[in-house]
Amino acid sequence: MKYITFDESRPMDLVLLGRVAIDFNPAYNDQVKEEFKPLKKVHMFEKFVGGSPANIAVGVTRHGLKAGFIGKVSDDQFGDFVVEYFDGQGIDTSHITRCTGGEKLGLTFTEMLSSKESSILMYRNCIADLQLHVDDIDEAYIRNAKAILISGTSLAESPSREAAIKAVMLAKKNDTKVIFDIDYRAYNWKNSDEISVYYSMVAKEADIIMGSREEFDLTEKLIRPGMNDKESAALWQKYNAKIVVIKHGMEGSTAYTCDGQSFSIKPFPVEARKGFGGGDGYGSGFLYGLYQGWEIIDCLEFGSAEASMMVRSNNCSDDLPNPEEVAAFIREEKEKFGEMIARV
Repeated sequence: MKYITFDESRPMDLVLLGRVAIDFNPAYNDQVKEEFKPLKKVHMFEKFVGGSPANIAVGVTRHGLKAGFIGKVSDDQFGDFVVEYFDGQGIDTSHITRCTGGEKLGLTFTEMLSSKESSILMYRNCIADLQLHVDDIDEAYIRNAKAILISGTSLAESPSREAAIKAVMLAKKNDTKVIFDIDYRAYNWKNSDEISVYYSMVAKEADIIMGSREEFDLTEKLIRPGMNDKESAALWQKYNAKIVVIKHGMEGSTAYTCDGQSFSIKPFPVEARKGFGGGDGYGSGFLYGLYQGWEIIDCLEFGSAEASMMVRSNNCSDDLPNPEEVAAFIREEKEKFGEMIARV
């Protein structure tokens, strides 16, 4: 059953709004290999574009979708780096604008202690991406897109939160589908009530919601705390959601559909390089499957495979795969572990 129908007459498949950053990861390439160690002992880093919606923009573009980005970047060489990288990937950058008050892109330094233990050190003072303004939101641009994706981080502060909410309102006005990637990051938020207020505002309007159990708990705190996954899905489907995806890390994930069905998937086993980045691969692969009109379980399998590919990678953007690479990975994993390795 097809739960989401996209307007095929629109030239842009997906417009993403929210965080873009610069990732500095311990170097791990043919020339330099920083092994697992504390961040303070790392000498060589590699620089990548980062930020969940930015990575998903790269991921869906690698799959052949036409993506655009609404965002704010610093007026410096790091801003140049992001825009030029997106241009090189084929992502439309016509609605990425420069900050005028000296705000800077976020810098993320990654600590990789083992295949199961990693963390990040984030610098987000006077941050560029949260300077997105309502004046940066163009109704015609949203009208030309089949869907927009709102990242929850964009709701953390003004003026970005008002810009994101305006984008959602214009999407609803123009029948552009709304995808809400909850994307909780503790930085910038003041308290949990504030999180619930703004997350729930967008969740009520979204056609697709994706997040972890923790993220749904934060969203639902002021509405109905303590729900299980099935109850959470039913709540948001009473509003607008057609598909609710709830993730439980290594325990797998489940997609709940508006006809009362649920479909579950487990991660594909890999030797991990880091404990993050998988969600961006998951989102890219899952959404690609939806755009192709696949069955939900096949979308989940593709997303789960891409997630596993990304946690074994040393970055969250450059190594995002194309569809042929994901399909090859799935075949290899099934040959090694069995046909039903990821399906519950």
